[in-house]
Amino acid sequence: MINVLVVEDKESFRQYLKEVLKKNNYNIFDTESGKEGLDIFTNNNIDIVLLDLRLPGKDGIALAKEIKKIDNTVPVIIITAYGTVDNAVTAMKLGVYDFIEKPIDPDRLLLLVNRASREQQLIRENIILREELTRRHGFSRIIGKSKALADAAMLAKKVARRDTTVLILGESGTGKELFAQAIHDMSLRKENPFIAVNCAAIPSELFENELFGSEKGAFTGAYKRKIGTVELADKSTLFLDEVGSMPNALQSKFLRFLQEKTFTRLGGEEEHSVDVRIIAATNKELHREVERGNFRDDLYYRLNIFPIHIPPLRKRREDILLLAEYFISTYTKELRKGKMKFAPETRKILQNYRWPGNVRELQNIIERAVILADDIMIKPDDVGIKETLEGVEDGIELSESMTLKEAAAVGKRIAEIKLINSVLIKTGGNKSQAAKLLKMSYKTLLERIKEYGL
Repeated sequence: MINVLVVEDKESFRQYLKEVLKKNNYNIFDTESGKEGLDIFTNNNIDIVLLDLRLPGKDGIALAKEIKKIDNTVPVIIITAYGTVDNAVTAMKLGVYDFIEKPIDPDRLLLLVNRASREQQLIRENIILREELTRRHGFSRIIGKSKALADAAMLAKKVARRDTTVLILGESGTGKELFAQAIHDMSLRKENPFIAVNCAAIPSELFENELFGSEKGAFTGAYKRKIGTVELADKSTLFLDEVGSMPNALQSKFLRFLQEKTFTRLGGEEEHSVDVRIIAATNKELHREVERGNFRDDLYYRLNIFPIHIPPLRKRREDILLLAEYFISTYTKELRKGKMKFAPETRKILQNYRWPGNVRELQNIIERAVILADDIMIKPDDVGIKETLEGVEDGIELSESMTLKEAAAVGKRIAEIKLINSVLIKTGGNKSQAAKLLKMSYKTLLERIKEYGL
């Protein structure tokens, strides 16, 4: 639901605005003062702002200026009975979306708010790096307006200009490498190349050679000196993706490198010193890997100096359609197709699917849909989402320390999560219809959805 902040000192008119907007499914925050309006905006996820030009303490132009400093992507519409050309020009220079005079025509107001909402959904992006990051498939950006993503972005920005080791945690497909790339590009090392290594893709017997390099003759087939990725990343950033897959035999040597920033090539004796910033990422719970003896505890603590958790897509549902619109725009251009859009039922399916493969899965599905769609409207069959009960990730694990009763409770929870989510997919997100199919009250269904974070 779109959150609209209404700042209007005249109570009767404020109530009128609230009534008009609520009838059209907008969620309203309201206040009579500019100071309180700024507090509401700062502490809530506001999508659109409607504010009066004349306010006690802080006028609309001043408040708009403060709001734009905080988030320049939010559409601000100024309402006034004292409109002048000068005021309009001042407002537009600040990036105010529009300027409308009293008395307000409700149809005109709704047209304006609806248009602002549509445009804002397409362009509002929490971009960690305000430039486009050059990637394999053109330009990629970190897109979203959810609080969970904004929190991760804030941490990334704070640590970017330091040399602190960063550990990025998150499920597969959440965009961990994008965050690592963005941190590098905001750092003092940004002029040097970003070096990435996928630890899970390197055979264990080749790992040391890949990381630290080797001298000529170090092993059969070593016909010349090989420079490792650690050395290649001197004065830059080395990104170790899926660091939890690093072989046990190499972990102690890598720990020493982290501590000393020195290394010896395989088959060599000379010690080399480098200036490298390490960013690691994993989809594993490293503390559990430590408990199981698969990962050194001292290396874990050394990597875990500044952890950043990237939320899964199902935990930031307000970002799903933003990302989908971004990908549809990307692939229609890449595939030289005309402008395309999602059918309403397709949007519901995208919004309610649990996305076990996260952003990567969404990207792949949209690319496929753009290829398959026969006209400008992308239909449910084009996206091809057929989620089964077995396909839903529940994020719940059993523990040997549990009693049988506790394990049964976990099993019940898993079954309910999977069944409710499957029925919501089937009904396109229609909760009333889902409650009927599940033979439960609408209120109980809402409580379960809130409890399980569906």
